[in-house]
Amino acid sequence: MRVAFDSRPAGDPRGIGRYVRCLLDALRDLDRGELVESADPRRCDLFHSPWIDGALLRSPVPMVVTLHDLVPLKRRGEYLRSGLRFKLRYLAVQRAVRVIVPTKAVADDAIGVLELPSERLAVIHEAAAPLFTPRPESEVRSVRERYRLPPQYLLWVGGLRTPDPRKRVAALARAPRRMPLVLVGPTSRWARELDGVTLTGTVSDDELAAIYTGAHALVFPSDDEGFGLPPVEALACGTPVAACDVPALREVLDDRAQFVPVDDLEALISAAEAASRPAPRPSAWSWRDAAEATWDVYVQAARAPSRWRGAGRRP
Repeated sequence: MRVAFDSRPAGDPRGIGRYVRCLLDALRDLDRGELVESADPRRCDLFHSPWIDGALLRSPVPMVVTLHDLVPLKRRGEYLRSGLRFKLRYLAVQRAVRVIVPTKAVADDAIGVLELPSERLAVIHEAAAPLFTPRPESEVRSVRERYRLPPQYLLWVGGLRTPDPRKRVAALARAPRRMPLVLVGPTSRWARELDGVTLTGTVSDDELAAIYTGAHALVFPSDDEGFGLPPVEALACGTPVAACDVPALREVLDDRAQFVPVDDLEALISAAEAASRPAPRPSAWSWRDAAEATWDVYVQAARAPSRWRGAGRRP
């Protein structure tokens, strides 16, 4: 089988870029068929768009789309511009033969919001990249000196180029705490105006693994998530996690994190500051497992009834 895989978002520093890079590497290692990095599915048997922006309204071959979340549709008032931009993309998702989602929580949203039939959905969890392992003290000391990190710190990881209402970074920065707070990720002007935090900007993956390893705990204040890669990466580096209790995070982390009510960021900080090592063992699920499950979806999509193609309804 010849599969066209839209690898354009691989350079994105956010979670979607990590998803594309890790899945693409794992699919190549499987070596089950021919994988073509292209957004043009002609002369291929199947097309996989691992992001909503690559979904085609009229695909010439069966199409698989990865839907990471439906936040812009669920919270139209907060994501008005994104909702308008994604309107046709969601219609394209409805026309996909199979739709991959990272959690059952997103699958439930896809059924309820997009009215996708459950038999066209496949829940495939993501994983920490293999390089995310506990790093030696020498590496931790090196990144601490390079980015002027305090000896003990709470950590948040994500994108800071634009404010994202569901991430609640500004509210997290304002919450009372005893330990310093370090924010890792690409920044912009609004993030540099936050008081009392340390910003690292963009870091390499090896540096991030060392920053995870050196943190007292990861704090994850999101009030809505499709999966949540930073907590999974933190656990892989041996770092405890405190998170708000939302369905996707509960599904992914289970009893490996300290959960607090969504509306109580003071409790989130307290749980993170009270955390102790060793952190719970990370999940054994790997990107190879995800690649095998994804290839199975390809096979199913290639054999799917023709009536599934282009059968979507307007969101």
